[in-house]
Amino acid sequence: MSGIDAAFLYLERKEIPLHIAGLCVFEGTIPFKEFVASIDSRLDLLPRYRQVVVEPPFHLGYPIWEDDPAFDIHRHIFQVAVDAPGGQAELEALASRILTQVMDRRKPLWDIYVIDGLAEGRGAILARVHHALADGIAGTSLMKIILDPDPEVRPIPRKRRSRPRLAHSNGKGNGSSTLADSVASAVHSSLESMIMAEAVLLDFARSLFDSHTQEAMQKLLGLIPELGAASERFPFNKPCSGERTFSCTQFPFAQIGAIREAAGGTANDVILTIVTRAVSRYIELHGEPVKGRFLRMVCPVSMRHDDRGESLGNQISFLPVALPLGIKDPMAMMRAVAARTEIMKNAKAAHLVALVASWLGAAPPPLQALFWSKVPQLNLPMPLFNMICTNVPGSQTPLYALGRKMIAFYPHVPTGYELGVNCAVQSYDGQVFCGLTADTHVVPDVDRLRDYILASFQELRRAALRGRAAVH
Repeated sequence: MSGIDAAFLYLERKEIPLHIAGLCVFEGTIPFKEFVASIDSRLDLLPRYRQVVVEPPFHLGYPIWEDDPAFDIHRHIFQVAVDAPGGQAELEALASRILTQVMDRRKPLWDIYVIDGLAEGRGAILARVHHALADGIAGTSLMKIILDPDPEVRPIPRKRRSRPRLAHSNGKGNGSSTLADSVASAVHSSLESMIMAEAVLLDFARSLFDSHTQEAMQKLLGLIPELGAASERFPFNKPCSGERTFSCTQFPFAQIGAIREAAGGTANDVILTIVTRAVSRYIELHGEPVKGRFLRMVCPVSMRHDDRGESLGNQISFLPVALPLGIKDPMAMMRAVAARTEIMKNAKAAHLVALVASWLGAAPPPLQALFWSKVPQLNLPMPLFNMICTNVPGSQTPLYALGRKMIAFYPHVPTGYELGVNCAVQSYDGQVFCGLTADTHVVPDVDRLRDYILASFQELRRAALRGRAAVH
């Protein structure tokens, strides 16, 4: 396990359940027994999904994955039903209860809930994967293995039972062997992190000679007053309880593209603008001003190159950006957001975050375990950032489960500590799906924020259409 994968284990507690998830809605109900058999037949493609986390003695090395000799797929796939009448509100309530639960580390860190009782004859599944097992990109690729690219229902192949590999103690219960492995792993991981840090630093130094980076550095100086100003707590930046509320919405992907063409920037800039304007309205709803204030957003950035998510684990860094809350004009807000994200990207801010992570990863694993376990107990006078917003591209062609077409995919990103609400966005089959995960006690009215997101999208779309009409 890598240092960043292990960090997700060290950080987790009941107040901070650290799994990613996807709530998938289908045109028809999912036959439970057939679905279980289908997933069981594909687990040979996902050997990690049959492995448990094993902690080394005294945290001398990172945790390792070992085959679970008692693996039983029926401990991972469950059949549940929503309350009547089975509408969107009841589905979100059920998802909220499931997402609140911390995953059981005594078994492989994934589960799937097959959901019945939805209105209009629909079915759903809620798939959870611990963040130590996969990041968003890897999770999306895994969904392509679990689901089918066409509606054809294929015969389920006969299951070939693979024998679990023996544990690192060679099956003899010899703790000294495990201890020696842990020490060797600790040395290896520290050296690997040092080499990675040097590679990131070299890449960053090389980029300084690039004209785009040099220009971005000059522009970055203009943002120093914003970036250097003390961060603020907003109504949703309070200690979290662990109880979660999940709320979601969607809008057409083509219209995101139309906004981008009219205003410039990227599709991700459009998403960030929509979310920022929604948060601005939410803050005003709670009686606080927004003029002159900035939302410190962190956006996960994939560090994968040729790897499109085939490998598991986390290969991510984070792009920090301060977004202005007080701009009333939608197009002006869009331009402000696009300018700031472009500067931070060209200035290689995500690379600097990755460099810091690599330096931390060079520390002995016992110190890392101690550090990450103490982070949730820190009482900082001001938060380092206010919110996480992740945007992951999904399949742009339909996916199926036993011939049932998936018509919606609502992503979930963890939250906790003093991040009372986080936002996950994923595109799928011509739509953009947005999932808000909130602490129930910190943000009891997360549905208002969801409504503001949809309203902000519509407002930005209208402004873009007016701008395009004026140009023509």
